[in-house]
Amino acid sequence: MADPSILNPHPPGFERFLYASVGEDRNGYAVTVLSTLARLGLDPWNETSELVTLGRDGARARLGALLARFRDVPALASDHGRVARDLSHLLPDRPVSGTLKRSVAPAEGGQPGTSGVIWAVLAITFVLFQVLTFGGSGAGE
Repeated sequence: MADPSILNPHPPGFERFLYASVGEDRNGYAVTVLSTLARLGLDPWNETSELVTLGRDGARARLGALLARFRDVPALASDHGRVARDLSHLLPDRPVSGTLKRSVAPAEGGQPGTSGVIWAVLAITFVLFQVLTFGGSGAGE
């Protein structure tokens, strides 16, 4: 059976936090932490990972600053501190296993997945070099 993390590579420990409501928008729809972070131009899983590493107090302060910038939920203008405090309690107590690092962290020294691309380019270059060096003359010569 296939590994379930292939279909959902994000840590399940983040779901309770990311799918929590931050309030209602002007149209009466519930807005989640996930959509709030995305609307602020942040990657929700990367930001959640950072919040977890900050610890409870640091996460509450960072989250409060983010929620204060978010204008889609009018109630946050005066209540972002309380909402940030409540939401910070939904974060995992400690960083999630190595799955988190693989799913949200870039490969060492670059963008996510660049090491595989580099190896592929090197392999193609090597094959082309071999063909041009040894395969240039015909088989019958």
